[in-house]
Amino acid sequence: MAELPTDTATATTHDEAAAYDAWFRAKVEKAMASTEPGIPHEEVMAMARAIIDRHRGR
Repeated sequence: MAELPTDTATATTHDEAAAYDAWFRAKVEKAMASTEPGIPHEEVMAMARAIIDRHRGR
């Protein structure tokens, strides 16, 4: 296990990282347990392509 930080700035950074990690893991677990139908790959790729194309013109 990593040594605990002794300065406040590092402690805050570690606390924020731990909080984000917990939040992210909870989101992934919820998504993996979901019984809602998934979005087909082709549809996701079309949405991503539309976003890329929209930003390319800027």
